[in-house]
Amino acid sequence: MSKTSRGNAGKQESTRRPGAEWRAAGWAMRHPLSVAVPGGLGWGCVELGPQTMGIGAGLTAAAVGAWYRGHPNSFDRVVTPRVRSARRRWWTYSGGRWRRAMQDCELFTTHRKTGADHFPRVLKVRAHSPTVDTVFVGLARGQSVRSFTDRVEELCAALNVERIGIEKVRPRVVGLVVQHAEPFTEVIDAPEMPADSDAVDLRSVYLGDDEFGGEWRESLTGNHWFVAGATGAGKNSIGWSLLRTLAPLIRDGLVRLWVCDPKQMEFAKLAPIAHRYAATDEDCADLIADYVQDLKEGQSRLGGKGKRTLTVSAETPINLLIADEMGALLAYGDYARDNRRNLAIVGSQGRSSGHHMVGFVQEPTKDTVPVRDLFTVRVCLRLTAAGQVDSVLGEDARLRGALADEIPNIPETAGIGYVVRPRTRTPMRVRAAYVDDREIDQLVNFVRTGTPGGRVNLEVVA
Repeated sequence: MSKTSRGNAGKQESTRRPGAEWRAAGWAMRHPLSVAVPGGLGWGCVELGPQTMGIGAGLTAAAVGAWYRGHPNSFDRVVTPRVRSARRRWWTYSGGRWRRAMQDCELFTTHRKTGADHFPRVLKVRAHSPTVDTVFVGLARGQSVRSFTDRVEELCAALNVERIGIEKVRPRVVGLVVQHAEPFTEVIDAPEMPADSDAVDLRSVYLGDDEFGGEWRESLTGNHWFVAGATGAGKNSIGWSLLRTLAPLIRDGLVRLWVCDPKQMEFAKLAPIAHRYAATDEDCADLIADYVQDLKEGQSRLGGKGKRTLTVSAETPINLLIADEMGALLAYGDYARDNRRNLAIVGSQGRSSGHHMVGFVQEPTKDTVPVRDLFTVRVCLRLTAAGQVDSVLGEDARLRGALADEIPNIPETAGIGYVVRPRTRTPMRVRAAYVDDREIDQLVNFVRTGTPGGRVNLEVVA
């Protein structure tokens, strides 16, 4: 026998599985509450008596019922998610049901010698809302995140859910964001306009809600925003929500608006309060060129003072470029080449001097928007083709759960889309708040007069 053969023979594995008692002990260690609660109740009945335990259980139930009826906000924040998580863990993702789903999707591995099947194991379930869960899964040996992304459609069918997003939590642990039903069934009210500039936090701009029941917020500080969506997808709700948050800064001259509006419809109402407004191809090109010139002057001022970041003031305000219909500006118009060059400068150099841009586009291909990779915050609303999703959110975003092309083309879905969470790079379903014409007029009047009411104060305007 060769030296190698003797070494392999010494490492031969047994074909026997651990005994049932050891497997039961391992299960108990992984689920301590499932053992501790019945054990505690049994111990209490023996030591204190069934009557005492019954009285205690009744008082506890009464206290929980009083909490449920008396303070719904705290109860639904503290208790309801935990109860929902436990119910989903032991019903929807229970052992037998979970194993059958893994078998149907071929998401298990088989030991080549013993023939034993190894299944990914549910570690924890968090039911953030009635419609969305996060299931933390420990991978079996030989599996990777790609094992799940390649079988995500089969897994949706096996679990009878609408969508599953996939993220890597840590080595050998993945998180499955499971959407049972549409989380956004109601229109979200427009953001309130802060009364004072000091109340505005540019690092946390409220835009709507996320699928976990929380607020959807994005940072404008140091970022450019890119919003893609087909006609009627609700792109401009994001722009108007941002502007309502910035209203006191615009009023006080701390934010200057530069608006390119080729359609002369969506942002036409900004003309009275914008620092610059342009609608024709030539005027938009001139505006963008002047914006770049202002950017370079801002860089010179900062460099002359030895500063690397901007201190916002009336003398050195934030400059926000709003570019609607970027396809018309960068691909179709007579000035497309100049605009591409100038917006590339803005995207690569503008953030440190306080020159930010928010771009809106219907067709987010590289040919249409060659500078899209310079945008740091990207929002993908309803699109018409599956391939466009990755164009907006990055490679394999659709495989990880960003099904923007499957959002129905109906008015009820306007504002629904996906963003990528910065830490995990996982797509998250969101919905933008809806800003109607009355609230847009309210914004304009607030900036012009300092009052949020619907009627203009003519005395102040004069």
